[in-house]
Amino acid sequence: MAAGQEERFSRRKHDHAFPHQAVDFCLRQAGCQLSQLDRVVVCCPPDLVTDPLLSHLDAAFDPQRQLGFAEHHASHVASAFYPSPYRHAAILTLDGGWDGIVSSLACGVDDRITMLAEWGFPQSLGAFYSAITGYCGFKVGSGEYKMMGLAPYGQPHLVQTLLNRVIQVCDDGLFRLNPDYFRPEAGFAQISACLEQIFGVPARRAQDPLTAFHMDLAASAQRVAEQIILGLARRLRRDSGMTSLCLAGSMALNCVANGKLLRAGIFDSLWIQPAAGDAGCALGAALSEYHRLGNPRANPIGDGMAGSYLGPDWPQQEVERQLDALGARYTVLNDDDVIAATAQALATGKAMGWMQGRMEFGPRALGNRSILADPRSPHMQKTLNLKIKFRESFRPFAPSVLAEDAADWFDLAPESPYMLLVAPLHSSRRQPMSDEEQVLFGIDKLNICRSAVPAITHVDYSARIQTVRAEVNPRYHALLTAFKQLTGCGMLVNTSFNIRGEPIVCQPADAFRCFMGNELDGLVIGNCLLWKDDQDPALLCSTQDCFEPD
Repeated sequence: MAAGQEERFSRRKHDHAFPHQAVDFCLRQAGCQLSQLDRVVVCCPPDLVTDPLLSHLDAAFDPQRQLGFAEHHASHVASAFYPSPYRHAAILTLDGGWDGIVSSLACGVDDRITMLAEWGFPQSLGAFYSAITGYCGFKVGSGEYKMMGLAPYGQPHLVQTLLNRVIQVCDDGLFRLNPDYFRPEAGFAQISACLEQIFGVPARRAQDPLTAFHMDLAASAQRVAEQIILGLARRLRRDSGMTSLCLAGSMALNCVANGKLLRAGIFDSLWIQPAAGDAGCALGAALSEYHRLGNPRANPIGDGMAGSYLGPDWPQQEVERQLDALGARYTVLNDDDVIAATAQALATGKAMGWMQGRMEFGPRALGNRSILADPRSPHMQKTLNLKIKFRESFRPFAPSVLAEDAADWFDLAPESPYMLLVAPLHSSRRQPMSDEEQVLFGIDKLNICRSAVPAITHVDYSARIQTVRAEVNPRYHALLTAFKQLTGCGMLVNTSFNIRGEPIVCQPADAFRCFMGNELDGLVIGNCLLWKDDQDPALLCSTQDCFEPD
């Protein structure tokens, strides 16, 4: 019925406080009072529950009611399988933790999950990837996306050094971090000091320039991660006998590795939990308890995440009330006209904020809390990164594409509704590089026009794809269709509606403040259309320094 992350409501990135506002939202969405709940499940074993958490629970819930506890990694496993469209599937979960279970192989049949193998630290692929992230000067816990985006700029020259000194990979698919460097009591600063000794290069500070070394290290770490994931998948296919695979855990958000896993053909089909990180553990914990109590899965089984549109929405009347309270100037259009006006603006090169329907659950904006732009523009990637998102220029952008058109653009056999698969652009859609462009290195490659849709084409001719179906998101599909009618291209640049370090916008007021703090041209919330040039200049306020960089 509902799922929400506290950060979206509190506006504090990675908010670890008791999720009062998220709880209130879920109850409202379900039309349910606290007194009607049968059971509350906490994604944490009882011995790790802190006194402050217990006091919050005691204050919020009737002590006569049942309170369940679910182990963290088991919740990842459940979140991977139970919402999936499979009755029978193998399950691979790889997390970034330092204690408890961090890696596992399992299989699911109907409403039962059987663990095949599980490992604790130091078998933590997420910890390895995060350590390299921190050493390269990115924030651990959120900068891993940057590592993945930086990797295609480098060459994997350092793979063997990593395998010899940092992480050991065995023939049976298992791996182990070097215990001399990765100890549970060691922090990432200590690990960075060890990496300095290995590579002879000081750990990068966030403000330092990126060099060829950092690009090569990112490429090498990505290659090692892919090798491990493929090895574990082969072992899981052999041990489970299943032909479909479900993924969760923080490493399931590595969409480059996911794309290579799919193309390797180890499994016939693949489903990835869109809230694969720790937010999805709340979902997994609830589903585990639900099925433990004897409740069957839905029949027929489909994609239980419903497009991941599980957050709050705002009726038109409330949208207008919030905009009026902020002094916004807007026009109210009917459904057809708001689609037509937005498509026309995008086709003429404008960058638009787009807030519609229920907010997405998980880290990806999937067309309901999105910033949209024309993928055909050769300058749009730079504009969006530097002037709207306020982030590094090398960061790639993802395309949303009509599901029925995806095969015309990308080498992607299945659909990718959650933007968790990277696939190559069709060779017929690529633009070859000149001799002068071929010799460029690193970030110098950034501004080369590689295709008819350069704003979403990464330096290796790949893209992180979201396929959009009319039955899942009819309004967004209609916008893509209208844009195609104007341009011949059924695709848009889609990035999350926020700036660097800010949670994705939740309510209309969040969207308006973000809009007034960057260089977006227009904003659409429900049926309200706003233009930056029409707004009171006194309301303009740069938000670039309002949030801690990620």
